[in-house]
Amino acid sequence: MTFNLTAIIPTLSFFFLIILLQSTVVFSVTESEALLTFKNSLISNHSAFTTWKLPKTPCTGNKANWVGILCQKDHVLGIQLEGMGISGIIHVESLQALPHLRTMSLSNNNLEGKLPKLNKLGLRSIYLSSNKFSGEIDGDCFDGMMSLKKVYLEKNVFTGQIPISLTMLPKLVELNIEGNQFSGAIPTFKSVQFKILNLSNNKLEGQVPNELNYLTAQSFAGNPGLCGPPLQACTSNTNSNSNSKSTLSTIIKIILICVAILIAISIFMIIFLTIKKNGESTSTLNMEAPPPMRSKPMPESIPDQGSPARSKKSSEAAGKLVFLKEDREKFELPDLLKSSAEMLGNGCLGAYYKACLPSGKPMVVKRFKHMNNVGREEFQEHMWRIGRLNHPNLLSPVAFYYRKEEKLTKLIYVIFVLKNIGKGSKDQQSLNWAGRLKIVKGVAKGLMYLHTELPSLIVPHGHLKSSNVLLTESLEPLLSDYALIPVVNPDHAQKSMQAYKSPEYKNNNRVTKKADVWCLGVVILETLTAKSPGSDADMVTWVNSLANKNATEVFDKKLMETKHNEGEMTKLFKIGLSCVELDAEKRSDMKEIVKKIDELKE
Repeated sequence: MTFNLTAIIPTLSFFFLIILLQSTVVFSVTESEALLTFKNSLISNHSAFTTWKLPKTPCTGNKANWVGILCQKDHVLGIQLEGMGISGIIHVESLQALPHLRTMSLSNNNLEGKLPKLNKLGLRSIYLSSNKFSGEIDGDCFDGMMSLKKVYLEKNVFTGQIPISLTMLPKLVELNIEGNQFSGAIPTFKSVQFKILNLSNNKLEGQVPNELNYLTAQSFAGNPGLCGPPLQACTSNTNSNSNSKSTLSTIIKIILICVAILIAISIFMIIFLTIKKNGESTSTLNMEAPPPMRSKPMPESIPDQGSPARSKKSSEAAGKLVFLKEDREKFELPDLLKSSAEMLGNGCLGAYYKACLPSGKPMVVKRFKHMNNVGREEFQEHMWRIGRLNHPNLLSPVAFYYRKEEKLTKLIYVIFVLKNIGKGSKDQQSLNWAGRLKIVKGVAKGLMYLHTELPSLIVPHGHLKSSNVLLTESLEPLLSDYALIPVVNPDHAQKSMQAYKSPEYKNNNRVTKKADVWCLGVVILETLTAKSPGSDADMVTWVNSLANKNATEVFDKKLMETKHNEGEMTKLFKIGLSCVELDAEKRSDMKEIVKKIDELKE
């Protein structure tokens, strides 16, 4: 067998030319075409996709023309297609033509099969929770994703070991793989200061790495084979089994590597001897190596507008309002600053004011002083996610303004609000049973919506209290200050936000979704009694004092004036008590609570 290298060179050159042309084609695809190719790989009848059509482009400035797309400066920043019954595959190759793509959320769908390699994309956030992905994740699936910060893969059917490439990401701060079938030992992560790490309910075994023992036991629960702080201490049998498995795995890897090296050497020797035998010395060949293949460089990532190196254009845009609701009247920040402002309140997260636009339309501006937990781009991504929410019992933000230098944020709302039910207010005390039940039903439905639409958040609301339940003229409740824990300074969140007043945080230094249930229970009890627990330190004592009394003893006198409703009131009182169980595991589930409340009669 002989090799004619001179004959092979033109073929190789042609091969490289083909690759180069293919590379050029990929980068010449428009964002519209790329998204339509991506859509065609999915299977869905959802009405959102009816907006994905030409000649409209996905983005105009920061405005999205296609549903489920997040935009920044005419480019696609994110894809959010959650809970749409989507099946099919993720066509990663088409998304490569979206150089500004930073977040992808396809949670709560029916995607299945093996997880595709996502390292071809410059993502910073990946949300693929509650799908039907299965099998092992390739070890190099996340190779090179040095900007990746958030990965949510919980509630799928993944098997095998946690991919090694996932452990090598230096900026990874949120990882949730709960409810899969991952096995083997927990690897050492390059990022050891997680804000969120949930490895629970898998088949992991061995000792929890020392660098992760600052986390709570909840992060590792449901893995019978795991031990060591913060779980129970490891026994000698556990350690020996773990060590023996680790040793065996190491030996097998060494053997495979040696075999691979021997095979490579053998192939090289065969080729070398064959060429020498036919008298074709490489020193006599006049070969020109083909020119190195140069792929078109990816555009630079979106600059952080808080960076000293930012462009003049970015600097000018830094002080502008970003609108989350495109169907609202447009205005600029100076329009609000020039108007007279009336302070409506001053809470633990900041003050809020009533201001009027030049047209006379009233707005609420809430100024937060402690939302410096993340940078501008991550903050904007989170705000877009909140702005996408749409429910009759949520007070939705219209726009936001962010200045990193002052570490403050302004959220702007349309003002519907006339009253609130907080602190035993006159608004609350003047309500009859029908009015209070309507409020409780609305609060529960709004909270259930947040838990459904924001499954990746540990606490979807996080700051539910009676003064954050605002009422319209028709007594429709609107929840405010929700979904802010990810962007609020952690120290301030722990001191001020309601989720951190729950018994599980006081006793075990952890919060879960059941913290929202606890807060709902407190709101229900306040609504029935027209009293508040007073200081946060007395909340548990206040709840216990109510639990030890008959319902009719604690009901507001105004309620007792309404005849024939004591039975329904007592049912709601018991529902409230089931929400404030000291043991979070015994607390009622959100779906169960909403169902029971919805069955109550006025």
